[in-house]
Order: sequence, then C-alpha cells, then structure tokens
Amino acid sequence: MLKFALLQQDSGGTINMLVERFNEGGNWMWPVLICLIVGLAIAFERIISLNLADINTQSFLHDVKKALDEGGVSAAEDVCAETRGPVASVFQAGLLRADEGIEAVEKAVVSYGSIEMSFLERGLVWLSLFISVAPMLGFLGTVVGMIEAFDAIETAGDISPRLVAGGIKIALLTTAFGLIVGVILQFFYNYAVSKIDRIVAEMEDASIELIDSLVLLEAGESVLGDDELLEEDFSDEKDAA
Repeated sequence: MLKFALLQQDSGGTINMLVERFNEGGNWMWPVLICLIVGLAIAFERIISLNLADINTQSFLHDVKKALDEGGVSAAEDVCAETRGPVASVFQAGLLRADEGIEAVEKAVVSYGSIEMSFLERGLVWLSLFISVAPMLGFLGTVVGMIEAFDAIETAGDISPRLVAGGIKIALLTTAFGLIVGVILQFFYNYAVSKIDRIVAEMEDASIELIDSLVLLEAGESVLGDDELLEEDFSDEKDAA
C-alpha cells in the first residue's frame, strides 16, 4: 500500500511538472500538443484496424483448400465471405474470376491486393506528417522565443543573467516537447509499418498458394495433398493418445 501510494504521488508530481513546463513554454506549445493528440488518434485507429485485419493465414488457407476439395470454388467463396481481413478479400476477388481462367485470377489478385494494401496504409501519411511537423514547430517556437528574449534584453538595456537564462529556458521548452512528440509518434508509426509489411507478405504468399490450388483443381487433383495426409496423421495420433 505504501509503495502504491508513493507511485501515485510520483505520477501526480510528474503530471504537475509537465503541466507547469507546458505553461512556461508559451503559445507555441499548443500546436505541438495538437500534433500529439491528432497523431495519437490516427495511430490508435491504425493499430486497431490492423489488429482486426490480422488473421491466422495458414488456418484460413487450409480452410479454403478444404472447401475447394469438398465443394469447389463456390464453397471456397463462402469461406472467404465469412472471414474478415484483406487476405480473405483478395481470395474472394480471385475466386470470383476462377471461371475465366488462371490468368484472370492472377490479375484480380494483383489488382485487389494493391487496393487492400492502400487501405492498410491509409492515414500513415498524416502520421508521418505530424512526426515531421511537431519538432519543426518546436524549433520555430524556440526561434521566436529567442527573438523575444533578445527584444527584452534590448528593452532593458542590460544583459541580466536571470533575464537571458529565463528567456532561453522558455524558448527551448518548445523544442524539447516537439522532439518528445516526434519520438512518441515514431514508435507507433514503425509498429504500424511493420504490421502492414507482415500482413502484405502473408497475403502475397497465400495468394501464390491459392493460384497453385486452382491449378491442381483444374487438373482434377487433390488441393490439400500432403496437408490432408498430415492432418489425418495428426488426428490418428491424437485419438491414440
């Protein structure tokens, strides 16, 4: 209980210090704060959307192959329609063109893959903008603050250490906060980009397997192939245990 109370006290002291420093920074702190708020809103929206778009691609691909073996293209389309995420959308777009041939499926997969990738990256341009703008606004606030400090020195007609130090401290606060905002948003941006790269890589790999599965289906061969045998062996081992 004592430790928790100390943590609460330290947290409250940190917040009060930040508020105090923010107020000391002057009017240029507000644009930096707006960059932080809007940037975090975009980052959280992207993270939530990407987590919803992320599925177990291998499990989904197995379900599609099984549906192709048991019910054909229409059954696989139903599996895609019931699954969320860009991988399922790309699969469904390709399967809808299956009756036109493998080349039509490949074109549909590539086209819809590009569209889904643009949806995944939506909003990241603005997040990148705020990452760049926040430090710039901080530097601009510092320059304006330095000009005001020198104006005060000129008006006073004397270089007072207290006057100079106070003006420079206030001016540098905007730079510090601008850099902090840029660092915070950069972490979220990198996380979103890495998530998108992984989803796109899985989507491309799965699309190749879908094309191969349709080729096997046209040839009258089993789509699951070795995967089906491995699944049966695993089931037999599980029943024996």
